[in-house]
Amino acid sequence: MSKIAIVTDSNSGITQDRAKELGFFVLPMPFVINGTDYYEDIDLTQAQYYELLNDENAEIHTSQPLPAEVMDLWDRLLEDYDEIIHIPMSSGLSGSCESASTFAENYDGRVHVVNNQRISVTQKLSCFEAKKMAENGMSGAEIKQRLEDTKFDSAIFITVDTMKYLKKGGRVTPAAATIAEILNIKPVLKIFGEKLDAFAKARGMKNAKQVMIKAIKDELEKDYGGINNENPNAWIGMAYTYDRDAGIEFMEEVKKEFPGYKVYLDPLSLSVACHIGPGSLAVSCTKVQPDGIQYSGSEKDLL
Repeated sequence: MSKIAIVTDSNSGITQDRAKELGFFVLPMPFVINGTDYYEDIDLTQAQYYELLNDENAEIHTSQPLPAEVMDLWDRLLEDYDEIIHIPMSSGLSGSCESASTFAENYDGRVHVVNNQRISVTQKLSCFEAKKMAENGMSGAEIKQRLEDTKFDSAIFITVDTMKYLKKGGRVTPAAATIAEILNIKPVLKIFGEKLDAFAKARGMKNAKQVMIKAIKDELEKDYGGINNENPNAWIGMAYTYDRDAGIEFMEEVKKEFPGYKVYLDPLSLSVACHIGPGSLAVSCTKVQPDGIQYSGSEKDLL
């Protein structure tokens, strides 16, 4: 049986400390802030980042890991492992997946870059699934194929508290952002596959949360065979930016709507937070595979 290393990036929400505990390897995503290079969870904490993000004069840009950083990690791992499964953030949101796929061509089939269109809590879940499949004796090529075959078995819905960062990133016009702020409009966005699209608009955060809950219900009814509280057919992952109390409050609301489902909550990665700002909330559903991992609400149960 091949010895397989699981590599991801910090967009998965897996911290460096947790990676060591769980047996993963995490590439920190780089940022350029006011001309200085930083790396998520290395020399840039969540608290430091949001302090800088709230600075009107701060210039913040996200970037990809440098080729040398990616390949140096691979080279070190292949001294001890037979194969690598590399799970980057969705190719629809960054060029890092395409870049890694190009680098992997020089590794004689020992590095398998997974393009399964995941980000944040769903990307994290893919890492646990890959680890379990490796422990069950699947090869790197088989794991890659399985994860990519199920890439459409997941959806994420996100709402933002402010239009400031969508405007800054060019996703909405200044005029549209101003009108939305005046009318307290909260856009709901959907990530499905490689696409990030506008999904709905709601008046106020309370209504935006209800829109997202209904969207998850509709996903379960349409593509998951219905809502099954006795035998849950999906993982429900949630994320927030900056305001953990708001994230916990929303999580409790979701738990009441899906009483049989296990719900887990993570801070959203800083690379995503850069584009949507503090106060954002997200909820996702990912189809439970028949022979997949079992989960009862704690990370330790994924192993």
